[in-house]
Amino acid sequence: MTDTRQARPDASSRATLGKAADENFPVAPFFLPRAWRDDLMAVYGFARLVDDIGDGDLAPGGSDARHLGVDPEHADDRLAVLDAFEADLHRVFDGTPHHPLLRALQPTVRRCGLGPEPFLGLVAANRQDQLVRRYETYDDLLAYCELSANPVGRLVLGITGTETPERIRRSDEICTALQIVEHLQDVAEDLGRDRIYLPAEDLKRFHVTEDDLAQPTAGASVRALIAFQAERARELLHAGSPLVGSVHGRLRLLLAGFTAGGFAALDAVADAGFDVLTGPPKATKPSLMRQAGAVLLRARKEG
Repeated sequence: MTDTRQARPDASSRATLGKAADENFPVAPFFLPRAWRDDLMAVYGFARLVDDIGDGDLAPGGSDARHLGVDPEHADDRLAVLDAFEADLHRVFDGTPHHPLLRALQPTVRRCGLGPEPFLGLVAANRQDQLVRRYETYDDLLAYCELSANPVGRLVLGITGTETPERIRRSDEICTALQIVEHLQDVAEDLGRDRIYLPAEDLKRFHVTEDDLAQPTAGASVRALIAFQAERARELLHAGSPLVGSVHGRLRLLLAGFTAGGFAALDAVADAGFDVLTGPPKATKPSLMRQAGAVLLRARKEG
């Protein structure tokens, strides 16, 4: 079978893959073997596309929906597009998928022996986004992260052939932390989509209302709430960071980059005084490099 990753992607697929540059961490850095870079970008293309479907951020023109066989009249029905996307995902494992990004994923799945479960988890997370817009407890939020974030780390371990139960546990901690960090950066954007990923029990604890989250700048109570959630994410990153020391070579650099991206984003949130309502605080390159060095130093001591 022809390796479809060599085929030229269409404009919407190129736009989807191009979003990798906006992530908090390097998706497929240059120092990795070419095969790993290709596989990571194939998985990223899948994950980014399913998120764009769930957020209603598909490229204009409806080409993604057409690839999936969705009637143009239903292209704005996110659940319908997600259903069609899931059906096409199953073809990755037992047929020939229609969407270019899923055709590009098929060689990775076959060569690395990846199962459908983590991919289906990401689809389920985006389907949940259409149905659940508030989370009552922190445990409820963690259950969502189990679908929306943790599969990504498990796929990275699968691609690199390094998965063990302990590494999966540490990876889950890092991925959950990265998801929480992203939620903190995007509080205002998410509220614009009528979604709140801050647990309701914590809003009550810090006397924060939804109207407070809709303000142009954060008051003291909102800042205290964000600081509390940021500390939770930082603790999870520290708990998961021994994963970096458990591997070697270029994979250690990659995982250090993922982890450092979370720490650097948290530094950006803190530097903004925990006011995330004025816009998403973004990590700077110097901060990312400093944090990567610190993560690698800890990995050397722990390893």
